[in-house]
Amino acid sequence: MKDIYCGTLVRLASFSPEVMARNFLKWDRDTEMQRLSDVVPTQLWSEKKIKEYVEGWKESETSYRFAICPLEEEKFIGMVSLWVSSWNHGEAWLGIYIGEREYWGKGYGTDAMRLIVQYGFTELNLRRISLGLHAFNERALKSYLKVGFQMEGCERGGFLRDGVRCDDYVMGLLREDWIAAQSAR
Repeated sequence: MKDIYCGTLVRLASFSPEVMARNFLKWDRDTEMQRLSDVVPTQLWSEKKIKEYVEGWKESETSYRFAICPLEEEKFIGMVSLWVSSWNHGEAWLGIYIGEREYWGKGYGTDAMRLIVQYGFTELNLRRISLGLHAFNERALKSYLKVGFQMEGCERGGFLRDGVRCDDYVMGLLREDWIAAQSAR
């Protein structure tokens, strides 16, 4: 059987709340990273507050969070998550970010996306995985298209960034499309 947690560049893992809080604190200070990954106004958090937030993540039947680590080292470079919105319909939302800049644009995020999609379809038996992204995040859009996500909608002027209204995209990937793409490889 294939190792569902290991890709070609990364592996999915877990880390202690202390390690996660230290990394989140550093990434929280990177406003570009924050602005690429969220629509809320940026704000600074203390390490204690971040650790409390991470400790508040309860293991649940609807939330699956993984640290992203490069295969070659024990380093926490980002997070990827699935939130099941409906078990009846087999639907979940996906979130990802790579906090360590030296890993941007080198395929680590795309590899992590492939792993979490595989996990969602094979382990959780999902039928659809959806995600949202900012229209200006071209690097993420290219990555999601490589994994097989398709554009499903656009919320025009959905949020304000630097005094300018920006669009948000919604993308989705269906299990049958993912299976067909796997068979074509």
